Amino acid sequence: MKVFGTLAVKGPKRIGALYVTCQLFKIYFRLGTVNLCRSVIRSIETARNFDFEDFPVKDKVTYMYYTGRLEVFNENFLVADQKLTYALMHCNPQSESNLRRILKFLIPVKLSIGVLPKRTLLERYSLLEYADVVTALKRGDLRLLRQALDRHEDQFLKSGVYLVLEKLELQVYQRLVKKIHIIQRQKEPAKAHQIKLDVVVKALKWLEIDMDVDEVECIMACLIYKNLIKGYFAHKSKVLVLSKQDPFPKLNGKPV
Repeated sequence: MKVFGTLAVKGPKRIGALYVTCQLFKIYFRLGTVNLCRSVIRSIETARNFDFEDFPVKDKVTYMYYTGRLEVFNENFLVADQKLTYALMHCNPQSESNLRRILKFLIPVKLSIGVLPKRTLLERYSLLEYADVVTALKRGDLRLLRQALDRHEDQFLKSGVYLVLEKLELQVYQRLVKKIHIIQRQKEPAKAHQIKLDVVVKALKWLEIDMDVDEVECIMACLIYKNLIKGYFAHKSKVLVLSKQDPFPKLNGKPV
């Protein structure tokens, strides 16, 4: 901090301030005292004598990587996406280990805003722990998502992304209801927009997940509230009535 204070003044020495900031980030993250990063970030982002673009590229990439990780912890996924994407785009393409470090956090952020990575990317950077999570999102398979989280729990907890991935359950529920809607539209086109909650209960039971109608109703209410489904409840008849226009809105880069 004393070195940072010395460098954070006008003159040629200030170019080293971002490097020292990144070293502080590394120490704070290692110690588990990430809350101390905020004061250093304020100094960098509010100081008039700093122009971010004047700093060396490698320091800017490291800075964006750590501040992006902070935004993941704070669940500011749009800001985290911007910062981590900046780090990825400006990172040395020859440094695969650094690219992998960035992707380890960028992938959960992208998943939370509805962007799914290709398997080839996961294979190239040895990030296959996310493969089943991606498959679960595509299929609407809640069982597979939970199995993937259980299998890699220690890894995800250590990275600090477990809770981010756990919240993907809502997207999986949305995909499951969408699949039911597609099947129902083929069988009974006239009633395709009316989904009995019993049908959702049976689909979950097939996935070996026991829920009663009341629990499913709570989840559907949450999906409607989060704008993952457009529709309303016919509470007495236990039917979810979907909107006939765009019943399953896309996230379009917005977090749930």
